[in-house]
Amino acid sequence: MTTDVSGTSPVTFPRPPAEPLRYAAFTHDPAGGNPAGIVLDASALDDAAMLTIAAEVGYSETVFVTDHDEASRRFRVRYFSPLAEVAFCGHATVALAVALAERLGPGEIVLDTPAGEIPVATRVDGAGAVLATLTSVPTRSRPALSTESDAVLTALGWAPGDLDPALPPHVAFGGNDHLVLAAASRARLADLDYDFEGLAEVMRRHGWTTVHLVWRESPERFHARDPFPVGGVVEDPATGAAAAAFGGYLRTLGLVTPPATVVIRQGEDMGRPSVLRIDVDPQDARTRVTGQAVPITV
Repeated sequence: MTTDVSGTSPVTFPRPPAEPLRYAAFTHDPAGGNPAGIVLDASALDDAAMLTIAAEVGYSETVFVTDHDEASRRFRVRYFSPLAEVAFCGHATVALAVALAERLGPGEIVLDTPAGEIPVATRVDGAGAVLATLTSVPTRSRPALSTESDAVLTALGWAPGDLDPALPPHVAFGGNDHLVLAAASRARLADLDYDFEGLAEVMRRHGWTTVHLVWRESPERFHARDPFPVGGVVEDPATGAAAAAFGGYLRTLGLVTPPATVVIRQGEDMGRPSVLRIDVDPQDARTRVTGQAVPITV
């Protein structure tokens, strides 16, 4: 799908209660990727109204622009799942950046999020598609305690032998905390049938946004799945925030030789294939996450 984003005429954002936009992120196909709701002008909405809209939209995240300065291309945003506010959401950030580029023209924008400042670069590729590259807040990663990982394995119905010993469990941060667990096989990753309430309770106890389950196909290619029960969603088809945190995980463990580009395939087992590209730099603790987004017609 191509979009003409050459114009840079001033944009008047819709006033609430406007119908939220809907975009699929990390895909070129509206039937793939991770859907996100977008409210371009939420300046008149309070917390309860934003949570209500996010629940009505029903996607894993809806992003709300609560203030903006078009001249400086700076936007204050908040993110809500159907159940709660989260500090940062990568796929909704990519979706919003693409929607803004379609209205304001490609270029740099800055998002002020509850997690911190997130620069996003947008550009049009040779096929006419809009790409967005977000730069995360500084990442970090630490070994998971056995009590942390064991509780999650129980909720997943996995055994310790289902894990790849070369990729140890970690709690990684890229705006939110995510528990990273690496499956020993693609078949183990594909077979996901977990205790929804049990996993949600463990995640709430530790303040984790998702459990980032990965399988390493090669040093530059991973497959991922992200249970998100704390947001009221069984699974995320593409998780930009977890991808940012995973960049910090790879960097901390020395599993890539930066500067490195790693491709993450996600959503395939859900029928919503997604592609996330992360760039890891040796001189910068931040991860750059790149993806496409397209409008969803409802």
